[in-house]
Amino acid sequence: MSPKVEKSDALRKAATVVVSLGVETASEVFKYLHEDEIEKLTTAIATMPALSADVVEATMEEFYNLCLAQTYVTEGGMEYARAILEKSLGVAAATAILNKIAKALQVKAFDFIYKVDPKQLLVILQNEHPQTIALILSYCSPDQAAAILSELPRDVQIDVVERVAKMDSTSPEIIRDVEKLIERKLLMSESVDMTEIGGKKFIATVLNSTDRGTEKFIMEELSKKDPALSEEIRNCMFVFEDIALLDPIDIQKLLQNIDINDLTIALKGASKEIAEAFYENMSVRMRETVEEETKYLRGVRLSDVEDRQQKIVNIARKLADAGEIHIVRGRKDDIIV
Repeated sequence: MSPKVEKSDALRKAATVVVSLGVETASEVFKYLHEDEIEKLTTAIATMPALSADVVEATMEEFYNLCLAQTYVTEGGMEYARAILEKSLGVAAATAILNKIAKALQVKAFDFIYKVDPKQLLVILQNEHPQTIALILSYCSPDQAAAILSELPRDVQIDVVERVAKMDSTSPEIIRDVEKLIERKLLMSESVDMTEIGGKKFIATVLNSTDRGTEKFIMEELSKKDPALSEEIRNCMFVFEDIALLDPIDIQKLLQNIDINDLTIALKGASKEIAEAFYENMSVRMRETVEEETKYLRGVRLSDVEDRQQKIVNIARKLADAGEIHIVRGRKDDIIV
C-alpha cells in the first residue's frame, strides 16, 4: 500500500471513530488537534459515505486495541506491551498494532515550529546562514515561511528561495545539528529520519502566499540568476499574469466574482496582454467603463495596484480550488517586468 493510500485510509478510520464517539466527546477530541488536522478530519467526516455496521465495528475494535496497547507501552514499555498483546491477540495482530504505535511515536523534525510565531522565528533566523534558513523554512507551514521570507533582506530572499527550490533530502546528522542550534534558542529539540523536504512545489506555495511585491521581485531576480529554476518554480505557481492563459469562460467566471473597482486599479499596472484578456470577455458597456476609468486614473500607488492584483489572484485560486475554473500554472514567455 502506497503512503498516500495508507494516509487516506488512516484519515477515514479516524473520521469513523470520531463520528462513533458522538458530538460531545468528538468536540473534546478536537480541542487537542491542530487546525490543519481539524480541517482534514472535518472534510473526511463531511464526505464520508454510508458505512456498514461491520466496518464501524472493525474500526472501533482496532482503535480500542491501539488505545489498550498504548496503555501497556506507557505502563511497562514496548516489550511488556508485546507480551500481553501476543497472549490476547496473537503474534501477528500484536506486531501490527505495535508497529503502528512505534511509527506514531516518531516525531517529525522541527515539529515545534508549527507552534512558534513567525516573528519569533524571524528574530532567530535573520542572522543565520541562508542554508540554515532554507532548511528551517522547508519545515514551516507555507504561511509561516511566507511571513518570514517577506521580512528577510532582498539579497537573502533570493539566496534562500534558490536553496529551498533545489533542496531534495537532508541527512539526519545535518538536521540534528540545526535542531541543536534552534534548541539553544527555543529550548526544544526533535529527531528525524531521512525526509524529503523543500522543493519547487513547496517554494511555489510559499511565494503564492507572499505579498505581490515580494513575489514579483523574487521571481524577476531569480530569473536573472537561474532562468531554468525560475521557470520550473513558475510552472508550479499561478500569478496575475497567468490570467491571460485562462479559457474565456473561466475569465468570465472570474469577472463575475471580482469587484470592478479592484479590477480598474489592478489593470493600471498590468500589461496589454492581461488587460486585453479581461476586456475581450466583458460586455461592450463594461469594457468602455473600465477603459475610461483606467485611462483617467491618476496617482495610484504601486503597492495599491499590487494589492488589488493579489486580491484577484486569490479569488481565482479559490474558484480553482472549488472546481469552478481551471487555472494554467506557469508561463511560456518571459516574466513581465
